[in-house]
Amino acid sequence: MVKTPNFIVDLHSHSTYSDGTLNPEALINLAADSGLKALALTDHDTIAGLKAAQSQAAKRNLLFIPGVELEIAWEPGEFHLLGLGIQEPTDEFQAALEELAQLREKRNREILDRMNELGIEADYEEIKDLSEGTIIGRPHIATFLVNRKIVKTKQQAFDMYLGKGRPFYAPKGALELKRAIRLIAESGGIPILAHPLSLYVSWGKLPELIENFHEQGIAGLEAWHPLARVAECERLEAIGKRLRMVITAGSDYHGSSRPERRVGYTAGDRSIDGSYLRGIPGTEDWLARESTS
Repeated sequence: MVKTPNFIVDLHSHSTYSDGTLNPEALINLAADSGLKALALTDHDTIAGLKAAQSQAAKRNLLFIPGVELEIAWEPGEFHLLGLGIQEPTDEFQAALEELAQLREKRNREILDRMNELGIEADYEEIKDLSEGTIIGRPHIATFLVNRKIVKTKQQAFDMYLGKGRPFYAPKGALELKRAIRLIAESGGIPILAHPLSLYVSWGKLPELIENFHEQGIAGLEAWHPLARVAECERLEAIGKRLRMVITAGSDYHGSSRPERRVGYTAGDRSIDGSYLRGIPGTEDWLARESTS
């Protein structure tokens, strides 16, 4: 009989290749030192950190799940699609990520243009230096605003200037859902709806919407996320199980920029047990061994 895994895992984390504060190797070391048995790296719109993370995970005897978090065109909230278990990224998948990178740079420059128009002199090279060679994004612009003493914290930078509807905000490049689902599946991964409450859809409409997404090919649901309350996560898990979706849980770990989030822990500061690996490509044999040992 297969036992319920009693070890800790994490299916949603970020490194310096998107908006995290730890490089992939340091992130893997943190996970291993924290007692985790498995970790997924899911940087925003890039898989650039996967190779380094995979190599370090092998050294630390940690099951590594290669992933990504894609921006999907959606209003009024945010739609993020996790791709977990990316085995062999196709050329088309790689091209789509490059397309998103170009759109990201265009967005960054639009943000800086708006800052300059409002009297805040900002040079792109200065922002680039803050990124230390990683992908440039709003967190680096937020750091710039803190350094210039325009705001006291990075969160204040987002609340006052960089968040949606704020003076410096510019829309982010995104993929159409149907295309993103196909690209993840063709690359060996499983498409999973990340933190569904970020869609800003009422509970009255959310179950039907999730069912519609499932019919379009989204096979999994991230029911557990630290931005949601425990009761909401339980409700989401029930919806996903009714639809026979793969249920996942994550910390959405970013490092020191979001210190309230701990790798391996999710809503209600609950640890993420190994049962949430079920259904993730590339974990089946490993999970069977761990669950019966």
